[in-house]
Amino acid sequence: MSLLIRINLALAAVFVSGGMIAGYVCGNILEANAQREVFAEAGLMMDSALAMRAYTANEILPLLGTRIQQDFPPQSVPFYAATQNFLKLRERHPEYTYKEATLNPTNPRDRAADWEGDIIQRFRNDARAQEVVGERDTPMGRSLYLARPIRNAAECAACHSTPASAPRSLVARYGGDNGFGWQANEIVGAQVVSVPFTRATANANRALRAFMFSLTAVFAAVFLVVNAVLYFMVVRPVRRIARVADQLSLGSVTLETFPQRGAAEIASLTRSFNRMRKSLEKALRLIER
Repeated sequence: MSLLIRINLALAAVFVSGGMIAGYVCGNILEANAQREVFAEAGLMMDSALAMRAYTANEILPLLGTRIQQDFPPQSVPFYAATQNFLKLRERHPEYTYKEATLNPTNPRDRAADWEGDIIQRFRNDARAQEVVGERDTPMGRSLYLARPIRNAAECAACHSTPASAPRSLVARYGGDNGFGWQANEIVGAQVVSVPFTRATANANRALRAFMFSLTAVFAAVFLVVNAVLYFMVVRPVRRIARVADQLSLGSVTLETFPQRGAAEIASLTRSFNRMRKSLEKALRLIER
């Protein structure tokens, strides 16, 4: 096996190993960045929902006053206002979801699904937990969710303690069987935001492919340059030296000379061969006499 082939095999092994390691590390970094991006987006959606709830509670609800007893508009409920706001968002972005999932809701549409009930139970088991994040599969692809607990605050008692203390218009609209019996400071549900992860991973995969393509192009360029340098500075001069030396070993005094140019090591070798050649020529002339 020639020297050039051996060097090429060694370079290929180094390039392939380096490319695999670089691709693995870069893929993990891009995946982590995609997750951070999606969770940041989920956090922004959650803060937007909290802002909507605060606006409804602080500016809309006081305007209604005692009128709620006679006519209960659901738009006055902060939970309802935040949910409706995101339902409008879903008309254009159906892959995004927001839900104020509750185990015992007044409005049946807010009842927690099984996986949401598991999240609520996690908050109940760990009262210090302020946030839960995770991943799940949906019909639209992978989705990351961000959840925060909903506690029964003092201002909720008027509507959720007993049917008798709740506004008559609320009981008339939703009935007296659901949404009551909440205990003080009890975790009754969870705000859950789901953000699609498929788009972020697709962007990460595109970035990874671009990186690997660029890395492959760099490796290919290095491979070609190294091969060219080896061929012109080492392989070709050594082949010429070998050809001339082979002719001399057969007793042929050829006019072809050893190469004078090349790397310092090659030049030193050719000077040695040239001295040997001159000595051999002198010896042959002495024998011929």
